[in-house]
Amino acid sequence: MPHRAHLFSLRMAHAVREACVAEPYNGRRFLKDLMAGVTVGIIAIPLAMALAIASGVAPQYGLYTAIIAGFLIALFGGSRYSISGPTAAFVVILYPIAQSYGLGGLLLATLMSGVLLVAMAWMRLGRFIEYIPESVTLGFTGGIAVVIATLQVKDFFGLLVPAMPEHYWEKLGVLAQQMPALDAMSTLVALVTLAIMLLWPRLKTPVPPHLPAVIVGSLLAFWLNSQGAGIETIGSRFSYLLPGGGTGAGIPPFLPEFAWPWQRAGADGLPIGLSWELFRELIPAAFAIAMLGAIESLLCAVVLDGMTGKRHSANSELMGQGIGNIVVPFFGGITATAAIARSAANYRAGAESPVSAMIHAVVVLLALVLLAGVLAFLPMPAMAALLMVVAWNMSEAPKALHLLKTAPRSDILVFLACFGLTVMLDMVIAITTGVLLAAVLFMREMAQMTRVTDITESKRVRQVGVPEGWQVFKVNGPLFFAAADRIFGELAALSTQARGLVLYLDGVTVLDAGGLSALNKLIASCRETNTELVLADLQFQPLRTLARAGLKPEPGVSRFYPTLDEALTAVRSGEP
Repeated sequence: MPHRAHLFSLRMAHAVREACVAEPYNGRRFLKDLMAGVTVGIIAIPLAMALAIASGVAPQYGLYTAIIAGFLIALFGGSRYSISGPTAAFVVILYPIAQSYGLGGLLLATLMSGVLLVAMAWMRLGRFIEYIPESVTLGFTGGIAVVIATLQVKDFFGLLVPAMPEHYWEKLGVLAQQMPALDAMSTLVALVTLAIMLLWPRLKTPVPPHLPAVIVGSLLAFWLNSQGAGIETIGSRFSYLLPGGGTGAGIPPFLPEFAWPWQRAGADGLPIGLSWELFRELIPAAFAIAMLGAIESLLCAVVLDGMTGKRHSANSELMGQGIGNIVVPFFGGITATAAIARSAANYRAGAESPVSAMIHAVVVLLALVLLAGVLAFLPMPAMAALLMVVAWNMSEAPKALHLLKTAPRSDILVFLACFGLTVMLDMVIAITTGVLLAAVLFMREMAQMTRVTDITESKRVRQVGVPEGWQVFKVNGPLFFAAADRIFGELAALSTQARGLVLYLDGVTVLDAGGLSALNKLIASCRETNTELVLADLQFQPLRTLARAGLKPEPGVSRFYPTLDEALTAVRSGEP
C-alpha cells in the first residue's frame, strides 16, 4: 500500500493483513515470531505485575492486561511489532483513580477510554495526535517518571507507610519522616537488584537486565527471609479468594473471569455500581487515559517504523487500542497501551508479524496458570528497584536537558508547565494545560509571522505607478483571528489618510472566519472614510472563503483583481 494510503486509512487488523496476508506467512516466519513472543512474554511478566502494583491494584490485574489487551490489540491494531500491556506512563493517572474509586472505578474509566479511542479512530484523528509538541510529551513523561520513582521509595527502603497522602509535597514529607526507620534487609535487596540492572548491559548479552536482576533479588530475599529478615513479597502483601472458601497468598493461578466492571469493588469494598454521577466524575480521567494512550501507542509505532522501515496505520492502531481497552475491563484488566521498550525488544528478538505479540500474551497466560506460586516469592523491594529504572528510562532526561538548553523560550515554558502540573497536580490537568498552552503559543508565533509591508516605492510598483494618495501593501502569512485583527487594524488606521489602498495578498494562504470578520471591519472603515480598497492576487483558500461568505465588490469601496499588475493598471487608469 502506498505511504499516503496509511495516513488517514482505517482498516481493522491492518497489521495482521499487511504482515500475514499481503506477505506470505510460512513456518520459518512463525518460528521467528514464536521465539520473539516467548522472549517478550518472559520480559513482560514481572513488568506487568510491578506496574499493576504501582497503579494501586493487585499484581494479577497487570497480567490479565498483558494477556487480554496484549492479544486483542495485536490482532486488531495497525503496528506489526508493537507489544501492548500495562505501561509506566499510566501509573500517575491510574493510581489516584484506584485510591478514590477502587478497582471497579479503574476498570470503568478504562472502558470509557477505550470507547474514546475507537471514536478517535473513526474520526481519523490518528495522524493529528502525532502533532502534539515534544515539549508537551517530554514534560509529562518527565513528571510521570518523578512521581513513579517517588512512589517506589516506600518499598525500596521497606518503610512502614500505611497510606500515601494525595499531594506530592505531602508524600515527600511522609517519606522523609519514615526514612530513619528504613529496613536494612529490604534496602539491600533493592540495591542489589538496582546494581544488576545498571551493570548487566555492559555484558552485551541478549538477556534483558531486569530478568537476572529480579531473579537474583528474589533469591537473596528468599535466603534473608529464611534467616528471619521479614522482607515483604508479593505473597505476603497480596491474597486472593479460593473457589472453595479461604484465601491464598500471592496471585490466583486461574484464568481471568468475566465480570461487569461496575460490579467490581469500589474504594469501600462494595460494588461500585453504574450512575450518571460516577460517569461524569470519571470522564476527565477517561479522556486523559485516551489521550495518553493514543500518544504512547502512536509514538511507539513511529519509533518502530524508524527501526524497521515499515509503515504503521495510525487510525487502525487507535482502533486496536480502543478495542483492547473496551474488552479488557470485563476480565479485570487495567489500561493498556503499546510499550516502547517491550516493542523494541520484540523486533530485536526477530519478530516478523503481530503473531509474536499474540504469543507473548499466551506466554503470560501460561505463567499465570503454571507459575503463580513461584511469582509469589518476588520481593517488593526488587519490584520497586525495577520500576525506578523504568521511570528513569521513560523520563528521557538527556532529551529534556537538551530541550532546556537549546529550545525557544515558549517550548521551555510548555515543558516546565507540563512537568510541574504532572508532579504537583495530576495528568488530566497537565495534558489539558500543556496542549492548550502549546496551541496558544503556536498561534502567537504564527500571528507574529504575518507581516504587512509598504511596497509603494518598490521597483515593481513604480514601473506601473499609482495615483497620488494611494498606497500599496504586501501581506505575508496566514490571516487567522490572532493575526488578522492586528494587520487589518493597522490598515484601517492608515485608511483615514489615504485615497486608496492596494493589498497584494499572494503571500496569504489562509483566511479564516476571524480574518474574514476583520476584513469586513476594514471595508466598513474604508466606506466611512471614502477610501477605496483594492485586493489583488488572492490565493485559492482565501478566495473560496470570500466566495462562501458572499463578499462581492462594492463600487467606490472595494475591488478584486487576479494579479497585482492588473490592480495597479486599473488604479492608474482610474477604472471603476
